[in-house]
Amino acid sequence: MAAPPRDLDPRIAEEHLEELARLTDTAGGRVVAVVRQRIDSPSPKMYIGEGKADELRTVVESSEADLVIFDEELSPAQGKNLEQHAGVRVMDRPELILDIFATRARSRESRMQVELAQLQYLLPRLKRMWNHLSRIRGGIGLRGPGETQLETDRRLIGTRIADLRRKLRDVARAREIQRHSRQGEFRAALVGYTNAGKSSLLQALSGADVFVEDRLFATLDSMTRSVDLGDGYSVLVTDTVGFIRKLPHHLVASFRSTLEEAREADVLLHVIDASHPDREEQEEVVADVLEELELDDRPQVLVFNKIDRLTHDEEAALRDRVRAFRPVPAVFLSAHQPETLPRLHEALKARIRAQLEEVTLRIPASDGKSLAAVYDDGEVLHRHDANGQVTVRGRLSGPVLGRLLKRPGVERVEAGT
Repeated sequence: MAAPPRDLDPRIAEEHLEELARLTDTAGGRVVAVVRQRIDSPSPKMYIGEGKADELRTVVESSEADLVIFDEELSPAQGKNLEQHAGVRVMDRPELILDIFATRARSRESRMQVELAQLQYLLPRLKRMWNHLSRIRGGIGLRGPGETQLETDRRLIGTRIADLRRKLRDVARAREIQRHSRQGEFRAALVGYTNAGKSSLLQALSGADVFVEDRLFATLDSMTRSVDLGDGYSVLVTDTVGFIRKLPHHLVASFRSTLEEAREADVLLHVIDASHPDREEQEEVVADVLEELELDDRPQVLVFNKIDRLTHDEEAALRDRVRAFRPVPAVFLSAHQPETLPRLHEALKARIRAQLEEVTLRIPASDGKSLAAVYDDGEVLHRHDANGQVTVRGRLSGPVLGRLLKRPGVERVEAGT
């Protein structure tokens, strides 16, 4: 069910409905009918007009549907009135997305995050949920106890919300300790619209076993893998939850701690499905969520994935358009074409080099540990061995350089000395 604004492009409105159908499929439902209405402004009573509400009820009865899903967010009153009018359960897009997240969450943290978002969504709609329950049970004798139980449930939900927030703060502190232990390592975070291919890309880059499925929100739990870029460079790449248009704000808030991985990253890899017809709208959705999370100021590389689905002319046109209108670096590849991955390797190595300081160190030849650190954690540009000393000119990160200069016998050689 959709009620797009009157000025919305019909093609985009149709794409919104197709995405809603995919969400329904992901949730385990089956679409049996679609009802459309273009309106200037939503009706406070039922979002749609009275006539369209009557048509909806007729479609529900003729198709024997047992659920109506709106592509827009409904107020508690609108949801209640629509359920009474249609005679079946009514969900809006945020509730559908929350339901999908609930079935897809695997880790303890993501399950708590989804539960918190669900409870925050449910709280103002609790009375409608009880009314729905009373219809199922016949409603006889439930009104008094139901009202009492309603207040009890509100208090219980409030207590549970406070408990979940406390536990998630504890998890956030543990994450902070974990991130602190990785200081000195270059980090990249994959962000992007759901189903853009972030998990496939992480699997291709790292060679690790990463769950991949061609469905919306196939993975919710962030995972970090080490990626060897060659030439002595490596990067820790973290896959984050996918974004989607009209993402429930409770969900964004709940997943804020998980997305801290993106905040701490040295660069965001914005993965974009190059083959999607609404690619630019999806880019805007991701940009809006990043702004809401205060991540829009982070360095970015645009990663246009799935170029294997484009013709040569389409890819060339895309490259020209991106170079003309995008102020940030862009890479064009396919997670299913290994020969295209070095393009991203080179972009990441350029980012790493930009953060490294070029320095000359004098190290005792017997200090194998310090020499190994220079080779393993930096880039050696020149080496000279003489009189039991090794003089190395190279590029090193600040934390690695600081650790080396604390070691006995290691000293920095200034230019001209």
